[in-house]
Amino acid sequence: MRRVRGEALFALALLNIFVLVTGFVALDVIEARPLPAVPNPVTDAEGVAAAEPAASTPADPERIADVLDDPMSASGIEEGLSGFVVDGATGEPLFVEEPDTPVTPASTTKIITAVTALEAVGPDHVLSTEAHLDPEQGRVVLRGGGDATLTATADSAAYPRVATLEELAERTADALAEEGVDTVSLGYDDSMFTGPTSPPGWKPNYIPEGNAAPVTALMTDSGRISPEARGYGSRSTEPSVHAARAFAEQLKGAGIAVEGEPAPATASGAPIASVASAPMSVLVENMMLSSDNIMAEAIARIAAIETGREATFAGATATTHQILGDLGVEGVRLSDNSGLSTENEITPRALVEVLRLTASSEHPGLSAALTGLPTANSTGTLAKAGRYSPYSSAHEGAGLVRGKTGTLNGVSTLAGSVHDQDGNTYFFAFMANHPLAQGSHLDALAAALSRCGCS
Repeated sequence: MRRVRGEALFALALLNIFVLVTGFVALDVIEARPLPAVPNPVTDAEGVAAAEPAASTPADPERIADVLDDPMSASGIEEGLSGFVVDGATGEPLFVEEPDTPVTPASTTKIITAVTALEAVGPDHVLSTEAHLDPEQGRVVLRGGGDATLTATADSAAYPRVATLEELAERTADALAEEGVDTVSLGYDDSMFTGPTSPPGWKPNYIPEGNAAPVTALMTDSGRISPEARGYGSRSTEPSVHAARAFAEQLKGAGIAVEGEPAPATASGAPIASVASAPMSVLVENMMLSSDNIMAEAIARIAAIETGREATFAGATATTHQILGDLGVEGVRLSDNSGLSTENEITPRALVEVLRLTASSEHPGLSAALTGLPTANSTGTLAKAGRYSPYSSAHEGAGLVRGKTGTLNGVSTLAGSVHDQDGNTYFFAFMANHPLAQGSHLDALAAALSRCGCS
């Protein structure tokens, strides 16, 4: 056990050094779809976190409480700030502040969603987008498989590799040529996902402002109209239609004439062509880095299908509750899987328990939920808006804090792992539900842990 823990600490140390070196290149992954190439992507470290991290010497809970006291007081939040910190090696609680009080988690919900998808389908599962031929109608039907990363065209050197409509059109054109077909009409089938395309708890402005799109099984670029746009970008209100029109253009480019506008249809028989997404482990990592709301909702529906439930918001959240219960985690009640819903409730203890599971050697299939955590001042959402930058009071945590952020009006959350000056690793969750809540308050708490010599 000592050898395993020692190896895990060494591996995690290497990972933190690595992401600091490559972080500024990898920053672009949060801004655009398709994701750009990075020299040595985080996923190359697959499995690094699949063992319990070690601590050099046990930390003293009183010293932990002491280092957190000042930044908690400075936050100005007397009520509505909760937290839970445990020893990464033993799981021993080191700091306890309302750890079992359910609060609105915002996007830290995605930690729970990542584990749900990985546990349900496994890290190697891929999502297929298919083209079917209806020879009697002279029609090709594009069938969505829930791959929110599907895009029209992509740089062949980009990481991660994503499925493209361009490649699907080329394969479809080759199959049609063998049948002697050069002119078709086009249908689209998004029936894999059912039910409402937005859930209770989503505000009316989420889609117009680009935070989300209607959740369908067929879309490109998580519903974005312009994948090159920085930030959220505008989203289609009809993502299935948007994807079908893009496929029609690619078919024309591949030499197939397409008559009329795409129309709803039902795919039948074996596909004549298909393209596959990156493995679920890669989808999870990138969903976590970019905090992609629609990808989170899509993979939760894939988990629902795998467990025999309907691919709806209700089916996905019921699957999440079941899987978390099977893993022994309580304190999770969701109405969506992205964290946009104001009706979600998660306790700090539940987030920390799930993080410990992702780092456990007993659950190696969950490790992508940990390796996908953004790194302070380096990658993902912890490299945005000056978080942990040299101009931030939390800069000492740069490279030492890895965490999933969460932000809504009056809500700020941060959950992840941190190394201190004595070589200890902690798992933590800090959650603020308060009008004054902001990410800098929670960054300061995690940074305080990073500069602690608390043994």
